[in-house]
Amino acid sequence: MGLVQYIASRVMSYLIVLFVGITVTFFLPRFMPSDPVENYIYELQSQAGQSLGPDEIVALRETLSQIYGLEGNLFTQYLGYIERVVLHFDFGPSFSSFPTPVLEFIYRALPWTLGLLVVTTVIAWTLGNLIGLVAGYFNDSKAANTMEVVGVLIYPIPYYIVALVLILTLAYVWPIFPLTTTIRPGPLTLEKMRLILYNSFLPALTIVIASLGWNILSMKALAFANKEEGYVTFARLKGTPPRTIMTTYVFRNSILPQITGLSLSLGAIFNGALLTEILFSYPGMGLLMRSAAGAGDYNMMYGTITVSIFAVATAILVIDLLYPLFDPRIRYR
Repeated sequence: MGLVQYIASRVMSYLIVLFVGITVTFFLPRFMPSDPVENYIYELQSQAGQSLGPDEIVALRETLSQIYGLEGNLFTQYLGYIERVVLHFDFGPSFSSFPTPVLEFIYRALPWTLGLLVVTTVIAWTLGNLIGLVAGYFNDSKAANTMEVVGVLIYPIPYYIVALVLILTLAYVWPIFPLTTTIRPGPLTLEKMRLILYNSFLPALTIVIASLGWNILSMKALAFANKEEGYVTFARLKGTPPRTIMTTYVFRNSILPQITGLSLSLGAIFNGALLTEILFSYPGMGLLMRSAAGAGDYNMMYGTITVSIFAVATAILVIDLLYPLFDPRIRYR
């Protein structure tokens, strides 16, 4: 029963987060000043080079409102939106690229964002914890103090500042990497994989550097505190080698809060990834979201934001369910 209750409580919290996120996603674009239907009619008239008659505009407006789920009052639209998203996971066609479905754009962009986020999160979290562990355990050395200073300097710098500095230095002053990501569609070959890695290096480096500082500082503080515990002193008096003490005793007890911190920081890391994608024109969810906001594309914004909420909430749920496996002192209760 303890296992069932533990999983049920986490899943219930997960569903509440998704429901609140989906609801906020529905209402937020409606506070924007632009009207997607009117924008589409204006663009159609501009492209056609001639004005539509009043009856034609009314008929077109009614048709577009029906297609995009904008008929009726706000409550009716909300119920229809919940039914489409929750039951069918359907966000309808894109306003700016009619009649292409929103999911088609998301299927193209999501692998780019997930690949960038997973790789950078693993690298930043692992590297930061290893550096912090060494800096905290050997805190009297100059190298440890240098590592701490690096962490203090990096931690408060926002993602976009790191991105702009890297763009100016490694893409403009010294053009080692491209300013923007340009990868042509086609089959996945070794050459294309090389181009993907080459074009993704600067966005990935941005997220790693911006996420590294907190991991270093928090792990250093935990390692320094745990190495003074009684069980570590007892192991040292027994003649246990320092490397064994550091990896077996200090690291295993210091890493547990870091796992919790990882789950809490996933949202910030995901937001940083989206912002980095916009600055580097990286073909992921962030660039898709910016294009949707600029065009007043409700359906595209619904889709990108909802999928982002779903991805972050699911990752946190998985870490939460697996946490008792890392800490034997915690039981499913």
